[in-house]
Amino acid sequence: MTYKLCLGTGMGFELPVEEQIHLIKKAGFDGFFTDTKDFDKMKEYALIAKEEDLFYQSAHAPFGDMHIMWEGSEKEAEQVAEKLKYCVDCCKEAGVDLLICHVIIGMERHTPDEKGAERFRRVAEYAKEKGIKIAFENTEGEEYLKAVMDRCEDLENVGFCFDSGHERCYNYSKDMLALYGDRLIATHLNDNLGMKNPEIKTWYDDLHLLPFDGDADWENIAFRLKKSTCPQYLTFELVSKNKPERNAHDRYESMDFFDFALEAYKRADRIRKMMG
Repeated sequence: MTYKLCLGTGMGFELPVEEQIHLIKKAGFDGFFTDTKDFDKMKEYALIAKEEDLFYQSAHAPFGDMHIMWEGSEKEAEQVAEKLKYCVDCCKEAGVDLLICHVIIGMERHTPDEKGAERFRRVAEYAKEKGIKIAFENTEGEEYLKAVMDRCEDLENVGFCFDSGHERCYNYSKDMLALYGDRLIATHLNDNLGMKNPEIKTWYDDLHLLPFDGDADWENIAFRLKKSTCPQYLTFELVSKNKPERNAHDRYESMDFFDFALEAYKRADRIRKMMG
């Protein structure tokens, strides 16, 4: 397989997404994905993608209220589900066939139930009707991911999005591809330094560094990806700005969007060569 490279927009920069897409192409990437705030403009971004001959790989659904799918009343959960269905509709209208979803928010939560898993299944079934795939991502709360993946096991439009940085911090380097590599349909590749305090999970440690700026074992990641149902497009989800109480991103302080994207391409291409 000849792997192609995609980059997420945003990355901590204030530059309009329309301009970012042009610069992602200039940096050498084959495609891109858009962030949680960009659904209303997806059709516009799709037109730019066509103009630039870029693949609009996916859109990332909002995740700040995903706990309501498990803990909220039927009315509250339906409101959240409707937001996800709206994201599906936007993907359909823009011709983007993949939506990335988290299934939980909150480091302290560890008690999924059948009710919540069924709510996610109904969203996935709606996406199937629209011809849209959903990739559920490894984050904190592995128990919730398992509950949803198990509940949607028979849906051919449901797969796994592997986040290499989340595996290193939120999942304490547990091999998530060993669990879901046979259902892998998307990647969010980035580097990380693990948890600053192993006793306490915090989103401050979810750094999304450029590959090779953390302590991830990229040879091992490449090996495990090749053993999985790895998609043709290797997608990178990166951040250029520091998290609170962290300074790991100081090295990027002088970079503008294009400088950062260009460096990201160099690192991504290095990983592609590891993949063979």
